[in-house]
Amino acid sequence: MQTVDRIAGSSLSEQTMLAMVAAFAVLEGYDLACYGVTVPAILADRSMGADTSAAGTAGSLVAVGMMCGAALTGAIIGRVGPRLLLLVGGGLFSAGMLVCGIAPSIGPFGFARLIVGVGLGVVLPTLTSYVAEVSSQHRRCRNVGLMMGGAAAGGVLAPLVAAALLPGASWRWVYIAAAAPAVILVPLAARVLPESPVHLRLSPGVGGLHFSRREELLGLRPLLAARTRAATGLFWAMSFCGLLLVFGISTWLPTIMKNSGYSLGSALLQTAVLWGGAGVGMVAGGRVADALGPKPVVAVAFGVGSLCLLALSLRPSLVVLFVLVFISGVGLIGSQVLVNAFMATHYPDDLRGPGIGWALAVGRLGALLGPALGGWVLASQLEMRWNFYLFAIPGVVGAIAAALMPTIRPPAPIAGRRASST
Repeated sequence: MQTVDRIAGSSLSEQTMLAMVAAFAVLEGYDLACYGVTVPAILADRSMGADTSAAGTAGSLVAVGMMCGAALTGAIIGRVGPRLLLLVGGGLFSAGMLVCGIAPSIGPFGFARLIVGVGLGVVLPTLTSYVAEVSSQHRRCRNVGLMMGGAAAGGVLAPLVAAALLPGASWRWVYIAAAAPAVILVPLAARVLPESPVHLRLSPGVGGLHFSRREELLGLRPLLAARTRAATGLFWAMSFCGLLLVFGISTWLPTIMKNSGYSLGSALLQTAVLWGGAGVGMVAGGRVADALGPKPVVAVAFGVGSLCLLALSLRPSLVVLFVLVFISGVGLIGSQVLVNAFMATHYPDDLRGPGIGWALAVGRLGALLGPALGGWVLASQLEMRWNFYLFAIPGVVGAIAAALMPTIRPPAPIAGRRASST
């Protein structure tokens, strides 16, 4: 059995590590999805004083918080290590969910959603970096995909919990239920999870070579150096396109399909099929990426997903439609997780954490644009097929960016380069 050595000299199996980090991913997926399923109940709760505008603002604050959390991760993960950030991020989003459950009005609720977003923004890049660094090299993409399959499971779990609770209980329990597991998970992870061996090796005083922290410019300077700037720019483009598609399609697919003439029940079922495809893409795509390399797998995933969107605009038969929606989930939503795995295997050890953090921070701009883009098309006089056309474009851009990805050259030796340990 593959083991991961702990600092104290004991060991943790790779399977146990994956189960624990996947639990964090389940909570992340649940926290992201639960707001949408509770909005109608929040609007109906007069004590909250919420209208549709305030509810929309509260929802957008999560994306803002995630962007800030991802940028913070990119700036400091090299200093503090992924393990500490994972625990802090998990504690933040758990505390935020608890405050959501007890908030007396929409104002404190919105602030709590911002805190939830910061925690989620910290946890996602940290999980990806951590899993890559404690996994065997030939299983990195597979393990990242398995871990993120937990996020898809959390996204499915949220509406199921809401369906079980909301008919007879307050919407607040949907949020409190998310905080309860983390009360156990975060302390358990603090006790059991080892520090990343890469962080230990590169930490000051342990033999790792570093530039001065002031020279790093919050982790951005080495990412934008001559040998890495092309790869960094392409990863930023892929993350932007991937998150635009994840948030844009998941937000508007039921409305788009309903306006295209399908029943509401059919539209909701198509959304479930979309996320089912996403889960398959995350898990199976990671295994294929380990075998063939992530570059061609990411390019093909983006490209095939875009082709499926174009085919959906032709209003195929119902059976073909569900197949196309499933493949779209595999390609367009699963591709974002594969992009994270691509970064985890492509960046050198000292740039992996900052690279993933800053790419996801830039990608959050796409997460903000995606829902706005779909809403603009739906509010315009354009035909419904333009929703599919416009969302296919970032998929094509993502495929091209993946295909153009260069190899990151090792740094040239520089006389007088200082080590942080001196």
